Amino acid sequence: MNHPSRPSAPRTALISAIALAAVLTACSAPGESDSDTQSDSGPIKIAVVNARSGQLSSLGEWEYKGAKLAIDEWNKKGGIAGRKIEMKSFDDQGDPTTGTNLARKIDSENYIAMIGTAESAVTIAMAPVLRQAEIPNIASGQADGLVDLGSPFLFLNGPTSTTYDSTLAKYLVENKGYKKIAMITNNGSFGKGEHDAFAKAAKDLGVTPVTDQVVTTDQKDFSAALTTIRAKKPQAIFIGSEEVEAGLIVKQARDLGITVPFAGAAPQGTPVFIDTAGKEAAEGTIVSSPYLSNDISPAAQKFAAAYKAAYDEEAELHGAKAYDGTNILLTALKNSDVATGKELADAIRATAYDGLLGQFKYGPDGVGITETTIGVIQDGKLVEQK
Repeated sequence: MNHPSRPSAPRTALISAIALAAVLTACSAPGESDSDTQSDSGPIKIAVVNARSGQLSSLGEWEYKGAKLAIDEWNKKGGIAGRKIEMKSFDDQGDPTTGTNLARKIDSENYIAMIGTAESAVTIAMAPVLRQAEIPNIASGQADGLVDLGSPFLFLNGPTSTTYDSTLAKYLVENKGYKKIAMITNNGSFGKGEHDAFAKAAKDLGVTPVTDQVVTTDQKDFSAALTTIRAKKPQAIFIGSEEVEAGLIVKQARDLGITVPFAGAAPQGTPVFIDTAGKEAAEGTIVSSPYLSNDISPAAQKFAAAYKAAYDEEAELHGAKAYDGTNILLTALKNSDVATGKELADAIRATAYDGLLGQFKYGPDGVGITETTIGVIQDGKLVEQK
């Protein structure tokens, strides 16, 4: 009787190894397959997260375009260590819950860093997930609450509300001589940060607002708050709200006969604010910003020309911030030989960068730049206040 021959020991071991590999592959958790893993030779995966829909979508568009411009420039020069930089845009819809879910997705899909968001509330919601995953995040929000998180993986590509508003308060009180200042802010993370920063700065200068009005982030009718402000006869009105809402507030204020200047931070220097308020209503608005125009330096002129060539539109602050932040990240990746996690975060913190907004040098708090200048809207454009 013939018996089938038995496989040799080496062959048995090989079959067992193949079977084990098959089992392990079948049991891999989602997002852990070889195709999702950031290799040492494939593309460098960077996520860009911002609102690409909804009322804050203008921020997302500017941020995306600024980040993409920087990445395209690096890729044209060969990428980093011969590796292409791969950027993917995610829409957080301006919603913290959506942002938190996207943070988990970014972790599961092995992105090694994130640019964004421009919305402080969304960044704050995402931060714990990104911190646990050790994914460095260079964000464009300015609320002091971002710094209060104390995350070693969170960096800002611009100043905080404290810097914006202390510079603004000093100008209004000391340079303009205003003592009667009204405040109107919203109750979101950005608005609260603006409210607290300006109120403290004004108090330090011996000024108490004649009225302090707080509205909601989704409010459309501001007549009650503005009527109260009008009755107080202020010399200027501080506004702490994103550009669309701020534009509506200013438009309605002018309709109520309020003629004094408004003053604010980054949102009040944007084309969306001016378009929403109307050119005539926005005239004379005082703005604290680290990037007043595309003509402030040769570097800004070069950036603006490249932005115009790429997108056929004028560059502004938010695109410049994202461009700076992305360049800082890519410089840190180059200097660290494409490090990840804590090593990449340390490399970002060690990166001194001469950017469009100024000289970046990061401290332990993740803030790299602490200066703004004063501009004013004249004839529909933000220009430096001479």
